[in-house]
Amino acid sequence: MIDEVLIAGFGGQGIMLMGKLLAYGAIYEGLEVTFYPSYGPEMRGGTANCTVVVSDQRIGSPVRNHFSHLMAMNQASVDKFSERVKPGGVIAYNQSLVARPPVRTDVMRVAIPANRIAMELNAPQSANMVAMGGLAHVLKRVSVPALVKGLMRVLPQYRHDAIALNQTAIQRGIEAVKQVLVAEEGT
Repeated sequence: MIDEVLIAGFGGQGIMLMGKLLAYGAIYEGLEVTFYPSYGPEMRGGTANCTVVVSDQRIGSPVRNHFSHLMAMNQASVDKFSERVKPGGVIAYNQSLVARPPVRTDVMRVAIPANRIAMELNAPQSANMVAMGGLAHVLKRVSVPALVKGLMRVLPQYRHDAIALNQTAIQRGIEAVKQVLVAEEGT
């Protein structure tokens, strides 16, 4: 099984951190992984996205034009990348910053109120971890313990005091997506 994940947003949202965390989490699950970053020319506020390919088997190339999963952290990313998700795939998006959700009906659409939950945690910078939790739940390939182990790898030592907060944010993202999926099953 192969999952092709595109994580997209703007600089300063922690997009590359999300991608690296997903990659290391998958490695800790014993999976094959590629991570392919793409930056806009600006340091903050410009475009940022990365592709993470996760597989049970060897991966031939990290380059992908179409994806099984999209995690869009802002409206521009929904607008730009939604059509590149394969039919039957998943478009997860940061409901807090997306005013016009994706309109496709041939994919699973998952709204994650990442910024709202991060504000509830009094940690607005953790919106990316809330989104990561939601994405991990939908992906079903990377466990919370593997993500926490990944945090220890991707965060610099002086940020390890934030691991507990990030774990909480990941867990809240999982819970939010579980609620959304249960609500959709009931309709």
